[in-house]
Amino acid sequence: MPREFPSFSAEKYQKKLATIEPLSRSGQVEKVVGLTIEAIGPPTFVGETCFFKTLSGKEVLGEVVGFRDGKVLLLPLGEMEGIGPGSEVFARDHTLTTPVGPGLLGRILDGLGRPIDERGKMEIEGYYPLQATSPNPLARTRIKTPLSLGVKAIDGVLTCGQGQRMGIFAGSGVGKSTLLGMIARNSAADINVIGLIGERGREVKEFIEKDLGPEGLARSVVVVATSDQPALVRIKGAYTATAIAEYFRDQGANVMLMMDSVTRFALAQREVGLASGEPPATRGYTPSVFTLIPKLLERSGTAERGSITALYTVLVEGDDMNEPVADTVRGTLDGHIVLSRSLAHENHYPAIDVLASVSRLMIDLVPAEHNRAAAILRQLLAIYKANEDLINIGAYVTGSNPRVDLALRMYPAIQKFLRQEIQERYSLAETVELLQTLVAEVDESVL
Repeated sequence: MPREFPSFSAEKYQKKLATIEPLSRSGQVEKVVGLTIEAIGPPTFVGETCFFKTLSGKEVLGEVVGFRDGKVLLLPLGEMEGIGPGSEVFARDHTLTTPVGPGLLGRILDGLGRPIDERGKMEIEGYYPLQATSPNPLARTRIKTPLSLGVKAIDGVLTCGQGQRMGIFAGSGVGKSTLLGMIARNSAADINVIGLIGERGREVKEFIEKDLGPEGLARSVVVVATSDQPALVRIKGAYTATAIAEYFRDQGANVMLMMDSVTRFALAQREVGLASGEPPATRGYTPSVFTLIPKLLERSGTAERGSITALYTVLVEGDDMNEPVADTVRGTLDGHIVLSRSLAHENHYPAIDVLASVSRLMIDLVPAEHNRAAAILRQLLAIYKANEDLINIGAYVTGSNPRVDLALRMYPAIQKFLRQEIQERYSLAETVELLQTLVAEVDESVL
């Protein structure tokens, strides 16, 4: 009787061989200045990952960021302790990737895509490159479907579309993170990918447990790169979140990508640019900052299949909405939501300054009746704000101007509509009904 042998599959050995580099490319650290490590060799390219072997034998990951006078300039993706002249540098022949798959849902990752929630190994389907090009502009489908974010002030007056990119602009402590958590719980998107870039360590757990909550986390992937992480890790955190969102989009899902904040991404890139020898330009930002911001933001949006609706927060310095990063982001996105510190001081939540905000696609997304109601609300609010000082000091006499009289009478109802408790949730249909009821009694001939 012939002897039977178990079936043999060479596939797993082929995959293993593909990860082995037959020739080792190595070099030596010559100098360490600040965050920059200068090395003699190895032969490499910008963006390639390398690892340093410290004098104590520990391995530290790094990335090539440039070249100067024949030397390789690298920045670490970990702690620099132990790296000094004579430490060996080995090239890895690839750029950074992040694990992807449905198993990422509900998980919390670091800036390089590694789990930090102590929930064991993740089930992954493959890897996506951190650096990728945006979809072909002609392959993008037009944005025609409104997406409910569950916030009345946004859905009613600043309606967002599926695949639209919006910015949330505010100074510190005005409620950006709370608003993001609220949208993550209430939005009609299939999946949330949340990038916390440059956040304070204390705020991460607070955001996840308080603002996001178990309900929001269950359908979210959270990427965290705290402010104490190396600048390169904070940059990669933004790319990791975007790459994960791209994976789910490619599966046909409607993804909500939320990034807090683009400003800290820009500050991290400024650190990297200055360390690699770039000259400072506008307000100390290097030219590469204004090149990378559009490249990052353009990766979201619609594609041939699926969509990434994106909300990017911008931390404006000194509440200056025209500072360089805010101006660049506002010019790239499809709308902006401005949070007002004065409204926050009045305990008006969410502190959205409706008159300073705009959704560039709203007019094409909603029916004429909805557009009309939103326009009436804006007009009444603008009339009231223009005469607010006179009203507050008692200089305005009722009956002097019918438009001001109407705005004065409607102002409390408008404020009530624009306010919302953190735990309240409204569907788009409910919001539109409330808005149309609000303006139904308005005599448009007065306006």
